Amino acid sequence: MLRKIWLVAAAAINRVITAWRFAVCAGSCAVLASMGLHAADKPYSPYADREFPTKLLFGETHVHSALSADAGGGGTKLMPRDVYRFARGDQVMSNTGQPARLARAFDFFALTEHTDGMGAITDVLRGAPNIMADEQGKYFHQQFTAGGEAAKKASVELIKRFSQGTLSPALNYQPGNPGYKSTWEDLVSAAEEFNDPGKFTTLIAYEWTSLVKGNNLHRNVFFRDGPERALQVLPMTMTPPQGSPDPRDLWKWLQSYEDKTGGDVIAIPHNPNLSNGIMFALQNDFENGAPYTADYLKTRAKWEPLVEIGQTKGDSETHPLLSPDDEFADYERWDWANLDVTEKKTPEMLPGDYVRSALKNGLAIAVEQGTNPFKLGFVGGSDIHTGLSTSFDDNFFGAFAWMEPSPERSLNVVKSNKELGISYKGWQYATPGPTAVWATENTRGAVFDALERREAYATTGPRIRVRFFGGYDFTDTDIRGRNLARVGYAKGVPMGADLASAPQGKSPNFMIWALRDPDGANLDRVQVIKGWVDSKGKTRERVFDVVWAGDRQPDKNGKLPAVGDTVDLSVPTWSNSIGAPELATVWQDPEFDADSHAFYYLRVIEIPTPRWTAYDRIRMGVDMPEEIRLKTQERAYTSPIWYAP
Repeated sequence: MLRKIWLVAAAAINRVITAWRFAVCAGSCAVLASMGLHAADKPYSPYADREFPTKLLFGETHVHSALSADAGGGGTKLMPRDVYRFARGDQVMSNTGQPARLARAFDFFALTEHTDGMGAITDVLRGAPNIMADEQGKYFHQQFTAGGEAAKKASVELIKRFSQGTLSPALNYQPGNPGYKSTWEDLVSAAEEFNDPGKFTTLIAYEWTSLVKGNNLHRNVFFRDGPERALQVLPMTMTPPQGSPDPRDLWKWLQSYEDKTGGDVIAIPHNPNLSNGIMFALQNDFENGAPYTADYLKTRAKWEPLVEIGQTKGDSETHPLLSPDDEFADYERWDWANLDVTEKKTPEMLPGDYVRSALKNGLAIAVEQGTNPFKLGFVGGSDIHTGLSTSFDDNFFGAFAWMEPSPERSLNVVKSNKELGISYKGWQYATPGPTAVWATENTRGAVFDALERREAYATTGPRIRVRFFGGYDFTDTDIRGRNLARVGYAKGVPMGADLASAPQGKSPNFMIWALRDPDGANLDRVQVIKGWVDSKGKTRERVFDVVWAGDRQPDKNGKLPAVGDTVDLSVPTWSNSIGAPELATVWQDPEFDADSHAFYYLRVIEIPTPRWTAYDRIRMGVDMPEEIRLKTQERAYTSPIWYAP
């Protein structure tokens, strides 16, 4: 009897202790597990009953096949089904007859054909009667079918004519044209054929190619839905009278689609670095510079939760003139002109071109008007026009068919404007990076949902794994455990989300973890990029080195010494004898002001590695002039976490 009484009493005491432990850790089983404890009413397995996203998926969100006029006209032969086969890991023959294959297949993929002129390039190449009856149509048919340099120059001219509004309507198919409709139906059909839930997800998508006198306002549009909804509509174009270059009209189209079909859709701007200041302008350029209305701010925030932060036509994070104290700001920079090289870029345009400035200005607008129109998570993308999205430097097949591997491709002049004194060459294209999402499963719905909630990040190529959580109660013990996500979701919010208002006397802290690509280079450091609005209403920024490889120490000015350089350009190769495979920390903001709006995002930097031009130099025996960069430091950018008082 005494033994039974003792067992009952012991059980009661244990329940009290267990309840106390749960109260202390705010119900987080992960914290208990890190202490060697276990809650009786929770599964022993830390992997049971997980509802938070645990699958890291890498995908491509911006590619063109031969069905885009500026691709097919310039020599691209790969059609949508060829592109999907390549993306899922199959070997294909490139547009120039070279075998091509990915090192690793993509988990998800979006083919984003230009909607203006959809279906026209097929008729141009075959010399359809309606094309040959048009002066421009006949000219482009002759140039494109001639191939080589003639086709390359004609594709550049086609882009320029479209940019400046001088392209013949005969070449710019719009909704109502039978070729337009049949092409859209085939694109949706191809996406459906290759969609393999759990293994390889295809997102139905298109590119709305808005240009204002050559200034880039492009958006990629993504559907959560399958063909049963996507085929109820035809994509929007930018050409009046049916289409419009005004983003407000695109947002109306998105709303109309959801109202009609019950579906879900978003738009993602890309290449703000080629907008010459108008992508993130602080006024509405479609209303003669009028101030944004409250409706504009809310509508933009609703439909555009993300931005493509980098691609083959340059990096759009920031610029040395905007971030002079950021030693890593000068990365794959394109800052000489707009998209078609008809207007030179000036320093005054830069704040409207770069993402970090937009994030800061978004905070300032939120302070003044209550809505942040630039609350943007990050995706990567390629904008590759060969159908071959190859993001690793040792496997780069170029941005266009004429830029597939050859001894000449680095030094070829791509575009020039002699009057403005502007030109650029093939070597200035960058290897593009994928988009990474933390999803619950590899399906259209789960991938789209991860994008929509901004639980996404971009890399410049390598498949770096990153977790980023913000809260107020993370501890060093949390980061030492291996169930970071369980702790992160229990005690805070993930990348792309909002911090709760700060408890009295507390400042935010962040749980940060990064792991190198298993086939890639070690990591140099992880940085927190903070932006905020100070007490005087001025936007500010600061870069914090929060965890790094080796025993380096910041100097008296707070600058961390360089990690070193093991690149051997004679091979080319590098050594992982420097850097670290994994970096993790819990970091607290030392300058937090509970009354200031702020954002925080991570930038994960690799050690130096050979750039794609270094591989060309050895494999093809090319004598690279000194101007050509042969090394790079790849990186990842996480979507921000925001704080508002």
